[in-house]
Amino acid sequence: MQKVCRGLIAASLLVLGLTTTSPARVAAAAPPIPRSVATGTGGAIATVDPYASRIGMRVLRRGGNAIDAAVAAAAALGVVEPYSAGIGGGGFFVAYLADRRRVVTVDGRETAPEAFFPRVFIDPETDEPYPFAERVTSGLGVGVPGTPMTWKVALERWGTWSPADTLRPARRLARKGFVVDETLQTQTEDNAARFAQFTSTRRLFLPGGEPIQAGSVLKNKALSHTYGQMMKRGFKAFYQGGIARDIVEAVKNPPLAPDATFNVRPGLMERHDLDEYHAPVRRPTKIDYRGYEVYGMAPPSSGGSTIGEALNILEGFAMGSIPREEALHFYLEASRLAFADRGAYIGDPEYFDVPLAGLLSDGFAAERRAEIGAEAMPHPASPGDPYPYENDPSPSGPRPRQGADAEGPSTTHLTVSDKWGNVVSYTLTIEQTGGSGIVVPERGFLLNNELTDFDPVPPHPNAPESGKRPRSSMSPTIITRAGVPVVALGSPGGSTIITTVLQVTVNFLDFGMSLPEAIAAPRATQRNTPTTLAEPAFLASPERALLEARGHAFAEIAEIGAATGIAFLGGGSVQAAAEPERRGGGDARVENP
Repeated sequence: MQKVCRGLIAASLLVLGLTTTSPARVAAAAPPIPRSVATGTGGAIATVDPYASRIGMRVLRRGGNAIDAAVAAAAALGVVEPYSAGIGGGGFFVAYLADRRRVVTVDGRETAPEAFFPRVFIDPETDEPYPFAERVTSGLGVGVPGTPMTWKVALERWGTWSPADTLRPARRLARKGFVVDETLQTQTEDNAARFAQFTSTRRLFLPGGEPIQAGSVLKNKALSHTYGQMMKRGFKAFYQGGIARDIVEAVKNPPLAPDATFNVRPGLMERHDLDEYHAPVRRPTKIDYRGYEVYGMAPPSSGGSTIGEALNILEGFAMGSIPREEALHFYLEASRLAFADRGAYIGDPEYFDVPLAGLLSDGFAAERRAEIGAEAMPHPASPGDPYPYENDPSPSGPRPRQGADAEGPSTTHLTVSDKWGNVVSYTLTIEQTGGSGIVVPERGFLLNNELTDFDPVPPHPNAPESGKRPRSSMSPTIITRAGVPVVALGSPGGSTIITTVLQVTVNFLDFGMSLPEAIAAPRATQRNTPTTLAEPAFLASPERALLEARGHAFAEIAEIGAATGIAFLGGGSVQAAAEPERRGGGDARVENP
């Protein structure tokens, strides 16, 4: 509702000629009016922003497939959600290919520069990690971006449109501008002190020294030009030539303002790090849950493994027929156990032998399920030992310590399907809201701070290493039955992404909710922490007191996640769904309403 009102107000201002970008007055098209649910036939799309959804739907209506529309919508999100996504970051792309009845994935996670080493975040004078804030707002935390290469791989393998065709709508949006909403204004205000440290960031997002305001029009001609270069030369243009040179310069010599007060550490990236970046196609994770096939992203994402393990644990409980309070207790405890194992065993599989088969085995799930009783477990739950359930078990698996978890709550997600039956679930990010805070001068996009997702203290499966991809919680998910899509979904939210996708899945498959109901329902997130964070509506429910009687402790958080998804209703009907309220509400569309 909030975004609808903002859209109507902004549209009225535009008619009156009052909407401006500081300092100049400009004209721009009225923003699309968002809707959180759309049902119909043909293609469908759900994103967090109506500009992006509209662009993706236009691609579908002009003959593009779901892969084409996903790339076009993601490029648009880089314009209108610049603090959550963009070409300076990375993500995970999960797609169902209808002609092959197969799920494929692209790993577009950022990588550490070649010069990285395990103690790169340890202060040699104190032997302690650098303060987290100094790792975030720095060149040192910037990973080699993976988003443009993700688009290249996806389009070349499964798309039908060229890079120029997919980028053209977003380039036009960046050039002509879009109406700033209250969410973007608030995010700018929250990051104003960081953004003010850098001349390029200050110029773009703090015009005249003040945060961009809701109702004003934000143009990004530098990003439009950058998109234009990739339209002409392909996505490789990002990793070579002038763009690559400017990225490396911004990382190694951050464009500090004369009055900067932060201790901004330079990074270690070189041009060959960009030139050598690749986005591998990986096998998805897969588990069977009550007759459904649940596909997710494999490591270095922890989403597929953690959601899969938790669902395997829950399969032993009659979640849909027992009292809701009891089912929620099992949901919280299964999540607690899965997060304990996530913290101990998930890292980049090219650097650590992740026991993925063991973590996702029915035998390991049964062992972990047996630890769940009528009362909440003591904190913290210890990791289990998945190695005996590996295909090639070791005599005694190692017990790594629990790692740090410092993922930011930002990120964005989009879900797309087309009239041919292809489906994309795509989560992309620049990590913290605003990433590193560094806009690449004259290029118009923020650089990520993804390397802060490493555990700074080695040894650990997720410790920094040269060329390594840090562990992520992004959880793009596609669920099928007998090989036919049933629902696709995902969410932003740092490590709460996992519990958001898990809870929406349980709501949909076990509790019999429609997808819009499953997304809108109150959330709680237990990530092997002393208290369970929960939204106000969850805390106001009658189940809260019953759960507290079982030993669960709760703390309030305003909102958790911002999911989008598509449900396939049979007979060619689809239902796209986005958040009605969280993060200002999302936008869902279908080709033939």
